[in-house]
Amino acid sequence: MEGAWEIAFVLFQVWLSIVVGLIVLPAMFGVSLGFTDIYIRVLVKTLEWATLRIQRGQKEQPTLPSQSANGIIEKDDGSMEEEIGELRRSHPKNLVGGDFTMCDAFYFCKKGIENIVEDQVTQRFTSEELASWNLLTRTNNNFRYISVRLTIIWGLGVFIRYCILLPLRITLAVIGLSWLVIGTTIVGLLPSSNAKNWLSDLVHITCYRICARGLSATIRYHNKENRPKKGGICVANHTSPIDIVILANDGCYAMVSHADYISGVTLCVFRGSQVSLPQFHCPQVGQVHGGLMGVIQRSMVLSCPHVWFERSEMKDRHAVAKRLKDHIADKTKLPILIFPEGTCINNTSVMMFKKGSFEIGRTIYPVAIKYDPQFGDAFWNSAKYNIVSYLLRMMTSWAIVCNVWYLPPMTRQDGEDAVQFANRVKSAIAHQGGLVDLSWDGGLKREKVKESLKEEQQKMYSSMIVGSDFHEASVGPA
Repeated sequence: MEGAWEIAFVLFQVWLSIVVGLIVLPAMFGVSLGFTDIYIRVLVKTLEWATLRIQRGQKEQPTLPSQSANGIIEKDDGSMEEEIGELRRSHPKNLVGGDFTMCDAFYFCKKGIENIVEDQVTQRFTSEELASWNLLTRTNNNFRYISVRLTIIWGLGVFIRYCILLPLRITLAVIGLSWLVIGTTIVGLLPSSNAKNWLSDLVHITCYRICARGLSATIRYHNKENRPKKGGICVANHTSPIDIVILANDGCYAMVSHADYISGVTLCVFRGSQVSLPQFHCPQVGQVHGGLMGVIQRSMVLSCPHVWFERSEMKDRHAVAKRLKDHIADKTKLPILIFPEGTCINNTSVMMFKKGSFEIGRTIYPVAIKYDPQFGDAFWNSAKYNIVSYLLRMMTSWAIVCNVWYLPPMTRQDGEDAVQFANRVKSAIAHQGGLVDLSWDGGLKREKVKESLKEEQQKMYSSMIVGSDFHEASVGPA
């Protein structure tokens, strides 16, 4: 029995030496030995071969009608006025004018049925559709043809992902988080100085680099000259809790905790109680946590001025805004990282940005993040998977491959309110990342549609019937 323990201990030492020597130390110094690049190239060739095999097999099977590129059904992109006008012109009597006609009801029936079948919001909270199977069982819903060779390759992939990559990634996650807690605690004991700030940045960035290696992450950063400056606010689209790891690999940020999940530390994330922040809705703003997460938070604050909020403070919008304004007023402090959508979106779209972060500062540093779904689905569907299940899916995926674009800083213009500024930044991020720009609130993931949105549609139709001048006169000044 003792001999077995000795062998196990020796094997553990060998394993740890390989991990530390070939992965951890190079990651801490920002050096790549090229293993990840070789792994990605082999993976790409394997997936290309699998795609050809699937396509060859599908040609021999009966095919179903192809799905619309924009979804299950084709939808008209015209406005309400244009579509109703088209309906009236197609009427035998060629109806024109603003009076109500029965054919108008067909427009609303059509829109209602379209949204029952496939609305613009719900599909943003499900995994992105793949062009071809990536040899992960969970992505095989739409790809039925599997040959014997594909089955063998899939079985080999399961062994690699669960028996080699998973233990390796768990080891790296433990090392990275341990380094974060120990390093920030030691740095926190030093007196305030430039040396302390430099050491704090070093500890944070090395931790995130180790965690990124733990996901076999390949990240391409574009336009680095536009990286967020100290004392600024960085806003980005939000797909996953690992967005923090992706961005913090290239620079340090002041973390502002989210109550739904902990954005300050990525690979050790535990779901907490949701706390709403009236009217501010900054998704990175949250409360101080207890347990393991509390230990990590306290150690981080010792070395770097992150912004944590007590539960009592979260309910006071002005108190939160003041804390954040005080932070960005100090040009020696790290830029604050905020995800204004308030929830994770499935890597296809950008949804409404909450206005809170655009009220506290005039200059915003936008960042667009786009993941490659071919290697793994980075989207966190929190309604379907808890954080432990999500992390298991991430650690058993092939890899995390993504592009990050730093956009030029954007400033709030004269006469522009916070909502208009937020929409302008959102559009810029969506355009750069090749994402769909949606005006819907991501909060619809858990909430009902607001009455104001329903009233907006009613007012649009009402203005067509009675005229906008009459409608404004009947409503009166706001």
